[in-house]
Amino acid sequence: MSLARRWRPTARQGADHSLGRRVTTKCCVTYDVGVDLNAVRTFVAVAETGQFQEAAADLSITQQAVSKRIAALEKDLAVRLFTRTARGARLTIDGQAFLPHARDLIRAEQRAAASVRPDRALRVDVLGRRLAPAALLRGFHSAHPEVPLDVVTHFDAEAAIGAVESGAIDASFRAVTAPSARIPHGIQAVRILDEPIQLLTGPAHEFAALRAITPCQLIGHRIWIPGIVAGTEWATYYDELATAFGLTIDTIGPYFGIESLLNAIADSSTLVTFVGEQTNLVWPAGRDLRRVAVHEPTPLYPHSLIWRRDNPHPGLTALRNHLTSTQPNHHDAETWTPHWARR
Repeated sequence: MSLARRWRPTARQGADHSLGRRVTTKCCVTYDVGVDLNAVRTFVAVAETGQFQEAAADLSITQQAVSKRIAALEKDLAVRLFTRTARGARLTIDGQAFLPHARDLIRAEQRAAASVRPDRALRVDVLGRRLAPAALLRGFHSAHPEVPLDVVTHFDAEAAIGAVESGAIDASFRAVTAPSARIPHGIQAVRILDEPIQLLTGPAHEFAALRAITPCQLIGHRIWIPGIVAGTEWATYYDELATAFGLTIDTIGPYFGIESLLNAIADSSTLVTFVGEQTNLVWPAGRDLRRVAVHEPTPLYPHSLIWRRDNPHPGLTALRNHLTSTQPNHHDAETWTPHWARR
């Protein structure tokens, strides 16, 4: 493996390359450098041990091979990296400058190799760390601690599906609003959790004392969900929910984060908001917020797992099997899902 940098000469510099790889003028520096990572790894070993012989032993190569690699690297960079002394090898000023970057190159190589190893971490996308899919992943991790897991977050379904298609991630939890239009060939999407939506109120709201409420009772009340981004899957869901039951969902106003929203709901006698039944919320200190179930019918938010059919990661199979065996479903007549989420 090698890395290369290229600076192109300007017309003012001319074409004098007789001195080797680098030509210096007042305007810039021009040179071609091909850096061999084996030589970089050898340089770091010598720098850390201070001895060519010890570096050779650490790398399981001969001392002659170490000397050849260092000489080739110095030729490529057109600088001296070490000064030989009676005590061993001492970094020059250029060697000291190059060392932290050499270590960065080795770490980058290790990360690149680790990203494609068969035993690499399973990369799974969730919309938010407080939402139901994150809880599903925590449950999976508890049941299968042997599967290394890397949890990431993409902004919306389009970005997440693109990452699945490219192989940047192994799977994503999303609400898929239009399967035929948004799921590319070779990508599978299966609904794995229908999450009931609940009402969140402050203690002064007229609904605060209720244990359950119907969607029809919410008509005319201000349901505040600030910061909804048009075109996202959650915006599409709430648009259809509002249309289906004649609700007023207010998205006006900047979103300053969940704690700010909870404080606003807690202080208001008129504002309410929707949250998922499994959304992990911690009330701000001193706040008495109430979750109220929504029934007759219960709106369900349809979470799907999305993955590439040809993905061979064994952790992905374990995740799919875990979700299939552990998640309840709501099939009774008293639930509602958007038309695009019908099974």
